[in-house]
Amino acid sequence: MTERPERWLVRKPAVTSGGGLVATQHQAASEVGARVLADGGNAVDAAIAASLALAAVEPWMSGLGGGGYMLVRPAGEARTHAVRFGMVAPGALDPADYPLTGEAGADLFGWPAVLEDRNLRGPLAVAVPGQVAGLAKAHERFGTCSWADLVAPACALAERGMEVDWHATVAIAASAPELASDTECAAAYLADGFPLATPWTGDAPRIRLGRLAETLRRLAEAGPRDFYTGEIAQAISADMAALGGRLSAADLSACEAQVEEAPETGYRDARVRTAPGLTAGPTLVDVLDRLASSLDPGEAPDGEVYVAYAEALQAAYAERLRGMGAGTEADRASCTSHLGAADRDGTVVALTQTLLSPFGAKVMLPQTGILMNNGIMWFDPRPGGPNSIAPGKHPLSNTCPTIVEMADGRRAALGASGGRRILPAVAQLLSFLVDFDMSLDDAAHCPRINVDGADLIEADARLPAETLASLEGRFPLAVRPHGVHPSAYACPNAVVWEPASGTSTGAAHVMSPNASVGAP
Repeated sequence: MTERPERWLVRKPAVTSGGGLVATQHQAASEVGARVLADGGNAVDAAIAASLALAAVEPWMSGLGGGGYMLVRPAGEARTHAVRFGMVAPGALDPADYPLTGEAGADLFGWPAVLEDRNLRGPLAVAVPGQVAGLAKAHERFGTCSWADLVAPACALAERGMEVDWHATVAIAASAPELASDTECAAAYLADGFPLATPWTGDAPRIRLGRLAETLRRLAEAGPRDFYTGEIAQAISADMAALGGRLSAADLSACEAQVEEAPETGYRDARVRTAPGLTAGPTLVDVLDRLASSLDPGEAPDGEVYVAYAEALQAAYAERLRGMGAGTEADRASCTSHLGAADRDGTVVALTQTLLSPFGAKVMLPQTGILMNNGIMWFDPRPGGPNSIAPGKHPLSNTCPTIVEMADGRRAALGASGGRRILPAVAQLLSFLVDFDMSLDDAAHCPRINVDGADLIEADARLPAETLASLEGRFPLAVRPHGVHPSAYACPNAVVWEPASGTSTGAAHVMSPNASVGAP
């Protein structure tokens, strides 16, 4: 057990609104979503606008060059829909481009090292980005506002320039050596070779993210398919070819998001809808099945409850890694954005989107300012496995957007960023709400543990000594503070809609300086 180095206690109260709300990892994006709701848009409209805004204010986490999953529970329907727009390996990808060096992998990643880290950064790490296709599909099926109106706020934010507050400075500095290797990234993020920082008593500086503002304007005017078959697509494919990447115009043209009914399972007296396919959704169902028989809820979570969490998560992760092909430390360092939205009518949205690593592949395309994903890092570079690198293949991801319907009709949209930390956070938040009938505010502030496939259990230093002793008696244990940076735990954002009052409550990640809830 380690000594706690941070001595403050932080609270970020949940927000309640009668007009719906949006919870994201950045205040500016939350405010964009809130304005859409105020102007009559629904939760899907608000989520799309907030998602696009994040590309301009939190580009190291997600953006146009990434992918993700969205769950939508429309008001007046009994079904929850899953919009799938994960990244896919390019059709011309050649596994021979990723020879193993015989050394251990870098970047907290469990795969064996690949020559020049080609699967981690640079043009060969880029997979086909589904982000725009996914937002467009959600807009087509569930949106009510015009596409141009939903893109406009992101355009304005990009024109204004990204504010480099202290949190952004930390994010940029942490990736500065890799950003310096790409001409466009270096020009955008490293002024004179160094990360910008806010003066001690002055305003935060702003930086222009290449030609992102122009690309967003084009996306608003020409529509989302331009990203895959029009001028934007031509610019993307030309830049990728010049850089030596495998992503082609044919890959972009073939990219389509899918909508299907979200898988459903029961937990206690609640119904849980999860993300389908190669996500953490199936593993969440496994965890809940185990907790249903092993967890005996009392009045509040105690040591035995956290032991039950740890045992269920360890067993479920062992099954996930055995059957789906993940590595020992895969994706713990990933960066992702999660947002939740609810409107006054009861539609709720859980949206998780990602570039995978911080700043993705550290490749910014010159003609568009788009920061590209490093989705190839999700694949096992060793041949012959269920998740091995191959052309046209979908990789295994850790996204876990979840919608829970309680017996009293409340609808909760849950999710988080944080790689393999996401699943433990969502499982525990769900249990806090269902097993212990916590308010969203209490659940968001309740300490958690992290169990992500490794033998070591990480426990929030705020947990009572008795709980820590129970865990330490059963598992190798590290007690870590729930701090800002580095972060030992996932970063959840959640919303709950209450049919009795017609109000929504949102909770943003407590320890993030920028995460917030926006309400009309």
